[in-house]
Amino acid sequence: MRTFKIILLLVILAFVATIMGTSWFTVRHLDMRSDPTAFSVPQGASLRTAAQVIEAAGIDLPAWQLELLGRVLGRSSKIKAGSYEIEAGITALALLDKLTRGEVTMSEIVLVEGKTFRQLRAAMSEHPDLAHDSSKMTDMQILARLGAKEPHPEGLFFPDTYLFGKGSSDFDVLRRAYRAMQPKLAAAWERRESTLPLKTPYQLLILASIVEKETGIPADRPQIAAVFVNRLRRGMLLQTDPTVIYGLGEKFDGNLRKVDLLTDTPWNTYTRPGLPPTPIAIPGLASLQAAAKPPPSDMLYFVARGDGSSEFSATLDEHNSAVAKYQKR
Repeated sequence: MRTFKIILLLVILAFVATIMGTSWFTVRHLDMRSDPTAFSVPQGASLRTAAQVIEAAGIDLPAWQLELLGRVLGRSSKIKAGSYEIEAGITALALLDKLTRGEVTMSEIVLVEGKTFRQLRAAMSEHPDLAHDSSKMTDMQILARLGAKEPHPEGLFFPDTYLFGKGSSDFDVLRRAYRAMQPKLAAAWERRESTLPLKTPYQLLILASIVEKETGIPADRPQIAAVFVNRLRRGMLLQTDPTVIYGLGEKFDGNLRKVDLLTDTPWNTYTRPGLPPTPIAIPGLASLQAAAKPPPSDMLYFVARGDGSSEFSATLDEHNSAVAKYQKR
């Protein structure tokens, strides 16, 4: 009996010592090699792996202690992957809270109106905080992974500022931008002008992309949309340079020549009637709305004044005069 009491006492003392030791290391301020210290927990990492990553990053917290704390508190399966940044003075308990809440370090990327999908992919591939999971995928493979029914990726991704945890997949950003465009396009189509000469929301997206590329100042956007809608109604060629440039692709050297206007491609609106087969850039919300509900207008032409704005004309004679004034002076 005496031996049993001694063993029981030793067990109790060991338990108390463990609790006291655990309490001490959970609340002490952690030392670290650099302040702040950044580290990344890989996808699917266990608590043990995360604890080893943290110790290897130069944080004075033995891996076994963080693992023990996580298991005692029942959080061993709640670790979130991602990039983290912690500052001096943090405790082991606060660090565990951060890991289980997924308080990852945030970054952002801006998808800009008027950019092409090729430019969008280039911007994402150059972003240092994204995991470039789509870099070896073709455009069609990206569409397939998105479950997109559209035949081409151009114009499908809504321009906006997207926040993400550092180390996130670039494909996650693409998915969010694609899903953001769908309801905005649907809403614009639902509110479209009743006599709009378009048959599908995708055609509206195409027209909006042309409006986006032709707009120099926001105030001109509705009138530019009206010009193209009027030309479509009359069966006139759209004759818009940005579509020709898009059709030239990487061959375009920044100088649009007369021979380019005469060289037929699916996107050359000087040689082919109607809309091109796909959008030519990312349209913003304002261009979607302008293309869906252009104002009443009899304008059929416009020319750049040279200050970003455009001069609009209802007749060819007026247009030729405006060209002579603003382009040939």
